[in-house]
Amino acid sequence: MTDSPQSTPTPENTRTGLSRRRLFGAVGAGAVLAGAGAVVGRATAAGESTDDRDGAVPFRGDHQAGISTAAQDRMHFVAFDVTTTSRDDLITLLQTWTAMAERMTAGEEATEDGATGAGTYAPPSDTGEALDLTASRLTLTIGFGPSLFDGRFGLTDRKPAALQDLPHFRADNLDPARSGGDIAIQACANDPQVAVHAIRNLARVAFGTASVKWSQLGFGRTSSTSTTQATPRNLFGFKDGTANLKSEEPGLLDQHVWVDAGDDQAWMAGGSYLVARRIRMNIEPWDRAVLHEQEAVIGRSKRSGAPLGGKDEFDELDLDSKIGHDYVIPATSHVRLASAQELGGIEILRRGYNFTDGSDGFGHLDAGLFFIAYCRNPIDQFVPMQLNLSRHDALNEYIQHVGSAVFACPGGLRGGDYWGSALFA
Repeated sequence: MTDSPQSTPTPENTRTGLSRRRLFGAVGAGAVLAGAGAVVGRATAAGESTDDRDGAVPFRGDHQAGISTAAQDRMHFVAFDVTTTSRDDLITLLQTWTAMAERMTAGEEATEDGATGAGTYAPPSDTGEALDLTASRLTLTIGFGPSLFDGRFGLTDRKPAALQDLPHFRADNLDPARSGGDIAIQACANDPQVAVHAIRNLARVAFGTASVKWSQLGFGRTSSTSTTQATPRNLFGFKDGTANLKSEEPGLLDQHVWVDAGDDQAWMAGGSYLVARRIRMNIEPWDRAVLHEQEAVIGRSKRSGAPLGGKDEFDELDLDSKIGHDYVIPATSHVRLASAQELGGIEILRRGYNFTDGSDGFGHLDAGLFFIAYCRNPIDQFVPMQLNLSRHDALNEYIQHVGSAVFACPGGLRGGDYWGSALFA
C-alpha cells in the first residue's frame, strides 16, 4: 500500500506549495490564482460530475482503457491459466474475448441477442444479469504474465526483459493460489454487476482453453487517476494516493507509465506493466492504535490528508524539518519511504481498490487493499519502491502481502486488432 510518490523536488518547487505539477493540475481543472501569494493545491471535484457515470468508455485507442482512465467505483480482477497447448486455440479465444469485450464496454450484450436469442433449448451466449443496465463506464484491460512465455506457444523470444516474477520481499506471506497467472483481465465499472457480468461471460467462453486461477472483487477505489476526482480513503481511514499520477499529465505518463517502442519488445509499444498485490490489513490491531501512532505510521493527518507539519492535503512533503532529534514526518513513515524524494524520482500510476472477503475463521476481517499499479518498468520502479517499504515501513506491523502478480499489458487496439494481435503477429 504505497502513497504514490511526488515529483523529485527542484529549487523552483521545493517547499513553495506550488510545484509545477500542482499548478498544471489546478489550472487544468479551472483553478484561478487569486494573487502572487496564493497557494494552489491539486484541484479536485467533490462531486466528480465531469464524467458520465453511466456512459461508455471507448474500447479502442492508443492505449488500453482502464489504465489512465478515471478510476471507477468497482473492480473485478481475474487471473487465468491457459489449459490448452494449442497456439491457434489461444488466439481464437483472444479474438472471441475481444469481440465480446468491445460489445460489453459499449453497454451491449456479450453477443448479439445473446441472453435469449438462441431459443429455449440452447444455453444463452450472454448470462443476462446486465440486461437493462448501462455501460457504467466499464473498461476491460488485458495483460500477459511471465508464465505465458514458457515455450508452449512459441513466445519465448517475445518475452520482455521487464516481465519477471517479482522477488520475495521481506515479510511477504504469499499464497500461490492467489498469485501469478498466464493472463489477467481487469474489469472496472461504476456498477458492480456490470463488472461481474463482464468477467463471468469471458470466463464462461474460456472453458476448455483457459481456467480461472484466482479472482478478486474490489470496492471503493483507493486512488484518483484524474484531477476531477477527490482523493478516496482506504480501510485504515486515511486518504490514499494523494500524489498519484493523473491522466491530465501526459508527459509524466509517457515518462513513468507508457512503454516506448524502443524500450525492448516492439509489441509492447503504448502498453504498460501491471503489478497486482493483495495486501491484507490487520484491521483489529490498527483499530486499537491511538491516533498519534496511526498518523506517525502513515505520515499524514487522518482528517485532512495533509503531510505532518503541513496544512493542506497537497502540500509538498517536508522531509527535512525536525522537532528535536526526530523528523516531523517520521523516518519510518509510509509516505516518506514511498516518496520520489526518497526514491530518486520513481513514480507509478495506482488503481487500487478496497476489499472485504468475510472473516478468516478466527474472528478477524479478511480485508485490505487490492493494490494495482501501472508502470513503464516494474524492475526499475516498483521493485526498489517495495524493497524500501518492506525493509523500513512502520506500516508493516499492520499489513501483510498475501498475493502477487505482474502482467504485460499491450498498447491499445486499432482497426481489426484483437487482444494480443501484436504479440502473436
